[in-house]
Amino acid sequence: MINGKKDIISMNDLSAEEILFILEKAARIEKMPDRDKLLLMSGKIVATMFYEPSTRTKLSFETAAMRLGANILYFDADHSSVKKGESFSDTIKMIESYSDMIVIRHPMDGAARLAASVSHKPVLNGGDGSNQHPSQTLLDLYTIQKEKGTLENLHVAFAGDLKYGRTVHSLVKALKHFNPTIYFISPRLLAMPDYLLDDLDDAGIKYHVCEHFADCLSAVDVFYMTRIQKERFPDPEDYEKVKGVYVINRDNIEGKCKNDMIIMHPLPRVDEIATDLDTTRYARYFEQARNGIPVRQAMMTLSLEEVQTGDK
Repeated sequence: MINGKKDIISMNDLSAEEILFILEKAARIEKMPDRDKLLLMSGKIVATMFYEPSTRTKLSFETAAMRLGANILYFDADHSSVKKGESFSDTIKMIESYSDMIVIRHPMDGAARLAASVSHKPVLNGGDGSNQHPSQTLLDLYTIQKEKGTLENLHVAFAGDLKYGRTVHSLVKALKHFNPTIYFISPRLLAMPDYLLDDLDDAGIKYHVCEHFADCLSAVDVFYMTRIQKERFPDPEDYEKVKGVYVINRDNIEGKCKNDMIIMHPLPRVDEIATDLDTTRYARYFEQARNGIPVRQAMMTLSLEEVQTGDK
């Protein structure tokens, strides 16, 4: 709670109980009739400030808000006073004066936290640099819970870009609450940052580091694939060394994993998941993206409830 408002900036800020409460709220909203959903944020204005390209996060936040009866205030940094030299803080102060809530994505680590410190309206982090992506993490957890029936004691593998992958960083922090066994699969150049591994050590979470997914596939309940993010590499030559390093398809998955293993991906994919997996019993990445609607609706309504409570 900051200034009578509830920001959702980092998974570090949420306890296990708060995470489960958000997921329960999402499940309730998903089951509501559409006409009832339209009353939850009727007359509210949600500002979407996306300084980076986005398809799923931006559109699902906007769709979620509109289906709750809210209006959208679109911010385009390329056609704003940012181009005239306006500071980030001043831009946030202006946008908060026109809206009831801000959803922000920014290439700089910590930008969402800075926005929250400036704004008196709730701020929801839609991804800041290689740091955090809490709405993605919550929809990931929602997907896992729906598919596996629990979040407890699961074996979860992360493959691909573990160094720059904010979706991985956020989800690993959240899973700490639920006693997982984790498998980190990446080339050394893209290994999980040491500070996150130290965090797991401190929490007593079991994990394994390997370079080949075949080494752990038979034990995995959730296989979380990620894209090698070309845009995050400071040196293009490093990207060339690792692009296409992992590709999963029917041939190297079927018969080698648990029958009820699920494959997830934050999307967009490039070539790391072959399309021949799309129709298999393992694929959940498109359902995962659709789950962003009720989860982001839960986030927005809960944040506004905190504001209303704080105003009383």
